[in-house]
Amino acid sequence: MNFRYQNPTLIEFGQGKISEISSLISKTKRVLVVYGGGSIKSNGVYEQVSKALSSFVWFEFGGVEPNPTVETLNKAVVFARENQVDFILAVGGGSVIDGSKYIANAFFYEGEGWDILEGKHTPTRALELGAVLTLAATGSESNTGAVITKKQTKEKRFFHSAFSYPKFAIMDPDVLKSLSQRQLANGVIDSFVHTCEQYLTYKHGLLAQDYYAEGILRALVELALSFDNRDDLWYANLMWLANQALNGLIGLGVPQDWATHYIGHELSGLYGIDHARTLAIIQPNLLRVLKEQKSEKLLQMGENVFKLENNTVDNVINTIENIYKTLGVDLKISSYTEDKDIKEKVINLLIKHGFTHFGEKGTIDSTVVGQILDKSI
Repeated sequence: MNFRYQNPTLIEFGQGKISEISSLISKTKRVLVVYGGGSIKSNGVYEQVSKALSSFVWFEFGGVEPNPTVETLNKAVVFARENQVDFILAVGGGSVIDGSKYIANAFFYEGEGWDILEGKHTPTRALELGAVLTLAATGSESNTGAVITKKQTKEKRFFHSAFSYPKFAIMDPDVLKSLSQRQLANGVIDSFVHTCEQYLTYKHGLLAQDYYAEGILRALVELALSFDNRDDLWYANLMWLANQALNGLIGLGVPQDWATHYIGHELSGLYGIDHARTLAIIQPNLLRVLKEQKSEKLLQMGENVFKLENNTVDNVINTIENIYKTLGVDLKISSYTEDKDIKEKVINLLIKHGFTHFGEKGTIDSTVVGQILDKSI
């Protein structure tokens, strides 16, 4: 039980909190507001942000994609430099916040920004960053991670930077009410799998992390089962649970997996499938292939999270899969692409990106990935 923990992000959580922006950024800062497809202009968020920034010098850059591409983000870096901004305000979900982390970390780097994703450059400084969360899923508003896609090569990579912690995160659950059912379902799934990646490994005896993870999972199951009866508290709970799933706390000092994510990232990069849906497709089949390795924690999950009367490994995995089906997710890759070379392409990209032996015990290699994909296609 050995770890270091610090989370410097200030969180302003609750209805009407967007107005707090004006007190959280120095008036001397030149602010770049980064957002996605423009939904913030129809749901009232843009207006609230504009009002809060009325006494600031600020600029805007829109059009960040759901799987943010380095091609778009490099344009934002140039725009930020041209306007000499010194603070980035990300207004959106995980993709916008991840993209803003890239902009912030690439701003002072004279080389190709993709070097950060390739591990060829480690940032030593970055622009300051704040976030207004409009979609609950990734926890990116208070962690160091970011996932970026290179459209040219259909690669999806991730990076962590100590400079990527937002200075603050505004979390107003009311903004979730304008999201589609698909986006909300994705948020529940994303948060669920994030938690599982840090929980469904092997017995380790760190009780706080285990039981806190189980509490998050139980709550997310409740949200999935009450999906059609959403009230104010439903949205507030989703926003907070998504944050808690990936703010670093439940992963302290424990073994972590992330294999579902590594495989899912390649599928998302290749075929543009929603990130959460790639996770829902891959995770149950990964658990089936690795059920002996993960049996202790799966049974613990069946007992403490699902309260199964017939608590078997197979029943736990089927229960997880049924949650995703309840949320309306199609769980076959072939439903999203007609490509016949899925397995070969995914395995080759994993090898290219250095994932030859991964998972919590390093037991997932190309053969195991092939078995998982055979069940998923």
